[in-house]
Amino acid sequence: MKNQMFNLTSVFIWPVLCALILYPFSAQAAPTGKLTIFHAGSLTVPFAKIEKAFEAKYPGVDVQREAGGSTKMARLISEVGKTADIMASADYKVIDNNLIPKFADWNVRFATNQLVLCYTDQSRYSDQINDKNWYEILQKKDVVWGHSDQNIDPCGYRSIMVLQLAEKFYNIDGLYQKLIDNRPQKNIRPKSVELVNLLKTGNMDYAWEYMSVAIQHELKFVTLNDHINLGNYKYDDFYKQAQVKVTGKKPNTWITKKGKSCTYGITLIKDAPNPEAAKAFLSFLLSSEHGLKTLKEMGQPPFIPCRVPTQEMAAKLPSEIKSLVEVKN
Repeated sequence: MKNQMFNLTSVFIWPVLCALILYPFSAQAAPTGKLTIFHAGSLTVPFAKIEKAFEAKYPGVDVQREAGGSTKMARLISEVGKTADIMASADYKVIDNNLIPKFADWNVRFATNQLVLCYTDQSRYSDQINDKNWYEILQKKDVVWGHSDQNIDPCGYRSIMVLQLAEKFYNIDGLYQKLIDNRPQKNIRPKSVELVNLLKTGNMDYAWEYMSVAIQHELKFVTLNDHINLGNYKYDDFYKQAQVKVTGKKPNTWITKKGKSCTYGITLIKDAPNPEAAKAFLSFLLSSEHGLKTLKEMGQPPFIPCRVPTQEMAAKLPSEIKSLVEVKN
């Protein structure tokens, strides 16, 4: 009789105890609520696909993304006071300069890119342009070309850097200024992705974009020499010859940006409203089987594993992503 009572008790008590023990872990594994992500415009297409896959895995989470120039998006957090959980920048330095240490503790470098000159079949001289004569085509008076705003979008100041580096690489005195003189102010747009519509509607002949954006939007493009495309870290010593002055954090202040290979960064905002969902998303994004795979498929080479520059920063990473990140400067 006692054995029967013990068995009956076991049947009813153990499931309850197991449920109580496992509940916190199951709750932790299934984040819910709104997740706000600020990110570079050039990440719009891959992040849309990653968002869909992430929400399928975590149906209780509603990912809400806001895209724009990386500098602008970071300053919305640091200066305007807008709330976000995650910030992903097309230039990791934007996070270093605007968010660390007050608004973020770490900065994971997760992908690269390079600058290309985009065009369509409608573009003037589209049947002639190549990697040898592109700078001659851009000087023609009937050609309309542009780039994004260097003060709010990394693609903007990188576009200007490409022109400066071209003068040095091709050893043509005054080339940079001749090119700039043929680009009116109205051809500078807030975000690089806005230029895509101008190209596709025939309102612009050529525009500087990241290669990933060109591939994602099925644009034709001229691939540049590694010395000038900002896509190869081995040429960072050459890239740093390019310098562009952009607006600083405070009115009437300026920062000088120096050329460096394109490296994307991402961070968790310190006062994130939904840190659990944010950490789940970061783990999903930085996984070679999920987010990084999507980036690679869309023309944006990821770092596998992703990286931080120091052991000190690595120690500050959430446990959910530590295994996905290495220390490498």
